[in-house]
Amino acid sequence: MKTLKTQVAIVGAGPSGLLLGQLLARQGIDNIIVERVSGEYVLGRIRAGILEQGFVDLVREAGVAERMDSEGEVHNGFDIAVNGRSFHIDLKTLTGGKTVLCYGQTEITRDLMAARAAAGLETYYEASDVALHDLKTESPHLTFEQAGEAVRLDCDYIAGCDGFHGVSRRSIPEELRTEHERVYPFGWLGLLADTPPVAEELIYCKSERGFALASRRSSTRSRYYLQVSMTDDVENWSDEAFWEELKKRLPEEAAERLVTGPSLEKSIAPLRSFVCEPMQYGALFLVGDAAHIVPPTGAKGLNLAASDVSTLSRILQRVYQQNDRACVEQYSPIALRRVWHGERFSWWMSNLLHSFNGDEINGMDAATYNRFMHSELDYYLNSDEGRAVIARQYVGLPYEALH
Repeated sequence: MKTLKTQVAIVGAGPSGLLLGQLLARQGIDNIIVERVSGEYVLGRIRAGILEQGFVDLVREAGVAERMDSEGEVHNGFDIAVNGRSFHIDLKTLTGGKTVLCYGQTEITRDLMAARAAAGLETYYEASDVALHDLKTESPHLTFEQAGEAVRLDCDYIAGCDGFHGVSRRSIPEELRTEHERVYPFGWLGLLADTPPVAEELIYCKSERGFALASRRSSTRSRYYLQVSMTDDVENWSDEAFWEELKKRLPEEAAERLVTGPSLEKSIAPLRSFVCEPMQYGALFLVGDAAHIVPPTGAKGLNLAASDVSTLSRILQRVYQQNDRACVEQYSPIALRRVWHGERFSWWMSNLLHSFNGDEINGMDAATYNRFMHSELDYYLNSDEGRAVIARQYVGLPYEALH
């Protein structure tokens, strides 16, 4: 068996694992990343791209912001359209100058991969049978197989950045973790196309036909979503059918501007809220989707992962630079406070903007529940105070300092 040694082992080479590795390396902290799939597969994942200021600042701190700063689009606000009537959420004005940046998660991942390769940092792709061992001892380690060779990786700490289906969360004994979950009765049918976006900023649409989102990746690439039943199948949706339905849910002036074209990718994503508590077990720290999932309505998934990375990187810097090993106990409480804020906002936005059918929701029939949500949305959108509540959470709450 081949034996390796590092200070921090990172499981998962998605954006959170790569960003954590880059931040640690810049502080002189050794790290090795282990990923079960290929780098090409990681880059093939289609994900969101609305970045909070905190995430943008982390990327700059990691020294990989050149392309993001030159190609990313600053968004000063977004629209919420209710049955064709548009309300503008002016993020910059309502938050005292804060904005978000539109830059695709795939591009962030590409930049981080390139930086890691340029720095000569070790990453083991296509690692199978990854297992975590001795997490409550002074000698935690990973074992895996790569290119037919068995490998043991000794380390001080393990960052589980391997997503909802990864091995890290399952390495915490089931009786010691509490998992909270809300599965929504609908999904998002997403379409990616090389067509100019319908608007300079995002449009969230609530209509009698269901929710829609007009998003963008760049000035020439668009991403659109439709609320569909979870029993639906992507094969039921031709490109033409998608575009026709989207036009019916967009405000009229936006529908008239819509440029259609062949899809590059089309898929249905389920919506769920999920949190695992605690986010730490001995030498293991859960990061991002390994610990929490949010519905994409509030653009919080990648951004919550970034706040986890920020907290963990600062903790590990204190461990190695100040020999303060007790500070690791701060990780889960600090991370979870921000996670629950993001979960609540995403749940709230999902309830406000989607149409519910059939089953009882929160103790009432769907028609009554939809009326309550229409009233709540009307209240928030028709006052500066209400729009400010939405704006402050959308741009992201501050990162909590260590004690």
